[in-house]
Amino acid sequence: MNTGLPQDISEFASVAGKRLARVGGPQAALRAETDDAVRDSARAALDEVGAFELDVRSGSDDLLAAAVLCQAAGATALPYPLVEALLTIDGARLALVNPEAPRIDHGDLAGEWAATDLDGHLYRPQLGPRSNAKLGPFLVSATLAGPEGPEGTVPATDVNLHLVLGSWRILGTVQRSLDIATEHVQTRIQFGKALADFQAVRFAVADAAVAVRGLHELAKYTLSRTKSVPIPVATADALLLRLKAADTARQVLRTAHQLLGALGFCDESDISVLDRHVQPLIRLPLSTEALSLRLLPGVRDGSLETLFSTPISA
Repeated sequence: MNTGLPQDISEFASVAGKRLARVGGPQAALRAETDDAVRDSARAALDEVGAFELDVRSGSDDLLAAAVLCQAAGATALPYPLVEALLTIDGARLALVNPEAPRIDHGDLAGEWAATDLDGHLYRPQLGPRSNAKLGPFLVSATLAGPEGPEGTVPATDVNLHLVLGSWRILGTVQRSLDIATEHVQTRIQFGKALADFQAVRFAVADAAVAVRGLHELAKYTLSRTKSVPIPVATADALLLRLKAADTARQVLRTAHQLLGALGFCDESDISVLDRHVQPLIRLPLSTEALSLRLLPGVRDGSLETLFSTPISA
């Protein structure tokens, strides 16, 4: 079975990846923590590749293009809330939050914001100052007003798209992290030979590579079904993809840090910047444990498909 992306999407991914890389990659993201001009450059790059013209809600080709664009943004640690900008509501960026502890990545950027929880309740956030936290330097605390009555809801499809596109951004980060770790063990000499020549190192890299490849295949599969299965099934798919993305990120980043040693925890290393900047996607809106609990009802009613599930008709 051919699971490759269409040629036009692959070509767009290549062009978009090169353009976003010209912003400066993880080291530019590091500078963005103290220089807002870098985030302006990131938005300009997205504008040049047509990011804000994509209609992810109705066009399947546009959704594919948005996914690979999010993947490229993750690989370059692009300091801009791309997923939120792709899912605007009436011109307001749409953030996915936990109402009990709302945090919005890049919430300090100028412009209107809206927020939704996983149940689709719509909020108008009142944004506070940037936290400048080490893990998630662009996170902004928020106070939520709402839900906003009968029209204060967000379609479940929007929530699912938010989870799926965010997972594609995590995918880009872990792919780049794996590349960096692989390059390091191939060039780092220890005890007279490259680290890659040690069996334990090879096993660690192989395990990480299998995890990343599995996440990529699951991301493509989930995206292909987003609009062709019933909403409960699509919701279970989206939650499961996000859960898998977060778990894979933890595994791959842990392996990368182990292989790079102390260098991996220094901001001079791209691994450190990639890790710190992807943490909001890994931890928010809910922990992996909370996401797992939300999947339990889907096991009972059959919306979470397994090898033993009875097929659900659309």
